[in-house]
Amino acid sequence: MDAGESTGGDIAGGGTAGGTGGPAGATGAPRGSLGAAPGETGGPDRRRGVAAPLMLGMALVALDGTIVATAVPQIVGDLGGFAVFSWLFSGYLLAVTVTLPVYGKLSDTFGRKPVLLFGMSLFLLGSLLCASAWNMAALIAFRVVQGLGGGAIQGTVQTLAGDLYPLKERPRIQARLSTVWAVSAVAGPAVGGLLAAYADWRWIFLINAPIGALAIWLVLRRLTEPAGPRAADGRPRIDWAGALGVFACGGLLLTALVQGGVAWPWLSAPSLALLGGSALLAGVVVVVERRAAEPILPGWVWRRRTIAAVNLAMGALGLLMVAPMVFMPTYAQSALGLGPIAAGLVMSVMTLSWPVSAALSQHVYRRIGFRNTAALGVGLAALILSSFLFLPQPAQPWQPALIMLLLGGALGLFQLPLVVGVQSTVEWSERGTTTASVLFCRQVGQSVGAALFGAVANATIAARLADAPVGGLPAHLDGVARALDAPADLSPGAAAYLREAVATAVEYVHLGAAGAAVLALLALLLIAPRRFPVLPEHRDS
Repeated sequence: MDAGESTGGDIAGGGTAGGTGGPAGATGAPRGSLGAAPGETGGPDRRRGVAAPLMLGMALVALDGTIVATAVPQIVGDLGGFAVFSWLFSGYLLAVTVTLPVYGKLSDTFGRKPVLLFGMSLFLLGSLLCASAWNMAALIAFRVVQGLGGGAIQGTVQTLAGDLYPLKERPRIQARLSTVWAVSAVAGPAVGGLLAAYADWRWIFLINAPIGALAIWLVLRRLTEPAGPRAADGRPRIDWAGALGVFACGGLLLTALVQGGVAWPWLSAPSLALLGGSALLAGVVVVVERRAAEPILPGWVWRRRTIAAVNLAMGALGLLMVAPMVFMPTYAQSALGLGPIAAGLVMSVMTLSWPVSAALSQHVYRRIGFRNTAALGVGLAALILSSFLFLPQPAQPWQPALIMLLLGGALGLFQLPLVVGVQSTVEWSERGTTTASVLFCRQVGQSVGAALFGAVANATIAARLADAPVGGLPAHLDGVARALDAPADLSPGAAAYLREAVATAVEYVHLGAAGAAVLALLALLLIAPRRFPVLPEHRDS
């Protein structure tokens, strides 16, 4: 257990101010706030004023993926590059993920405001460059620039939510941020489709300009904070070697996970080279970080039981989220025969119950604690994901939609207590790094889940095709989507068999997601302390 870690101090049972726990020296570091003194949060009026720029900043990154995905056919039709268009998303994801730890440490060193403004400005620059792209290669490169800014926005906004709001108000701001993601999931495809169909696909990037400009203006006017911590000689120490190592190691690993099984086989030379290179660089990063005065990835994020358990649990959350976010729309279209809009609605009902559950979770964790509330949520999620196996074939659309609605409620009960709880166990000068490590683990888990569950689904469908009792089916996996898009070209028996094969593959994916939920539960029960070591200044009745 790290120095300063404690098994006492959760807010359950009344939350008195006499608890102990947290890192040594927690009382002396400055806290980010709206002009507040160290150890205090800003006043209610000024906190309300800063909610708008936080939500606008989060809207930039939340809308990005959904709004771009809808316009892919128009983009490819104009610029070409169909064989590599997936890198529009992979490149962005890589840039966001590998920069999260770097921005987290920079926000602890220089303060949240300059990092957030830099991220918003870089995201806007990337958006304008994307709108001016002349071919697919340029557009992919500019999407990476967007991702470099998105990593700063995503991590810093979450950190500021922990800085500015007292413990009893934090579920409210986190629920608002979750609502931004929920609205983006529903509105993004519609906005992207309208712009691509009736204007031009370049407007899906230009639309970020007014939103981002307003967010920057509000941050400049409404967000103030004391200067961040400095080194003893007055100069900040930046671990550039560690930052470069983390960027390179994460880039190789995520490229292997994203492209493995898609661009090349898993056991091919490119996959093995990328995985081997990432493992080698990981060893180098460990050595560099141990010697650094202010490491980008400090060892305490894994030595402290609370943070380590939350990192592992959030990694498992990223893994299991692949099932509803990626495979549920595919199931709804291919197995149930729904159109793209209806299929998206089946999945998106999860985003309706998630923020509601998150906002109400404080009434649970104030009674039974952060760990037990999260364990309850992820335990329910495991059962709900397992229930997918008991759906009839073919199912009625309301049945998977009900599963998604219940799943959103369970995950809201799981995620928010962990984020709020872990942020409350660290001082201001460590909160950016802690929040970034949690988000980084979730992003890596999502990449692992996409690779793992994609392989499971492909293997299941391939095996069904090989053992098919009817003829007329596609010979390869590449032909499955085309065959389901034109079922009239298949015999009734072949079409029904193919839909059942897809449904079975998605069942196995959800079973694997339930297993990920069980892993998260075990991480909480076996590693996390029964009560999170909440710092005294975060305690409120």
